[in-house]
Amino acid sequence: MIRRTFLAASALAAVCAVAACGGASAAARPPSTASPAAAAQSAASARSTPKANPAPATRSTATPAPLPRPEVSITRVRTADGALVTVATFLGPVRYVLHHGSADPGPAGSGLVRAGPAVTGAERSRLLAAFNGGFKLSAGAGGYLQERHVISPLRPGFASLVIDRSGQARIGVWGRGLPAPGEAVYSVRQNPQPLVLNGRPTAVSAGWAMWGATLGGGAYVARSAIGQDAAGDLMYAASMSAVPADLAAALAGHGARIAMELDINPEWVQLDAAGMPGGALTAEIPGQYRPAGQYLAGWTRDFFTVLAPPASTPRTPPPAARIRP
Repeated sequence: MIRRTFLAASALAAVCAVAACGGASAAARPPSTASPAAAAQSAASARSTPKANPAPATRSTATPAPLPRPEVSITRVRTADGALVTVATFLGPVRYVLHHGSADPGPAGSGLVRAGPAVTGAERSRLLAAFNGGFKLSAGAGGYLQERHVISPLRPGFASLVIDRSGQARIGVWGRGLPAPGEAVYSVRQNPQPLVLNGRPTAVSAGWAMWGATLGGGAYVARSAIGQDAAGDLMYAASMSAVPADLAAALAGHGARIAMELDINPEWVQLDAAGMPGGALTAEIPGQYRPAGQYLAGWTRDFFTVLAPPASTPRTPPPAARIRP
């Protein structure tokens, strides 16, 4: 399901309640008035009386807690400068797939990878959400690896969204603990340095000019980013008119420990989500240019899908590449 809330960043406050409790003291027992002889006779009688068989143990009927349900939580945040930012948090046992676009990576990925420009088949029945990828590869803003095939060399120091062969994802800085020794890297999408690091917006997130060429050269344009919180959940943030600092503040405010910028400009920024796996998709960014079914029809640029886990255990995929930074 999709859960939606609206928050004003300048109006948030926390309320704490303190409760106190105490226990009553036990009542004092009256002293025994029995004689020593009577007490001895009572104790002997207790020792000679056979004990009753203990009652059989009762089997617990407690129902185990249900597993978390995969879902998308949508929140809209109004930042201090007035930008409206949509934050989508992907909850539960979701899986991620990187798709290549028909024009970018285009021919460089055609024939090598399975996840192409459109969402089809079994993936469609598990689809919860889909969102845009990063800058064009010609921008030189990082490398691209899909399904163990290096389309553009991965570069140290760049923020990276890494997907392992099971479909789980995490964000880090390539060459700084990423990949971990022996990590089963399957797909990687890189973009410039982090917007959020250690739970706080980075200093460079305040300078909008270094975060990609914008239409008309303006600061406030369509922008998107992806972050990860301490629990490991990914969250996508986007606005049709924002500066990078707006996305950094929105993601850090939602608990992101690290975040990276994705694509910018109105033609490319898009988020579509469904209320249930395989359900009808809705365009979730107010003012979004592209229709909700764009990724189903096929798209020119790389993008990500968010999937519910399969109903049955899939066949073991081929061993993932061991990628060195």
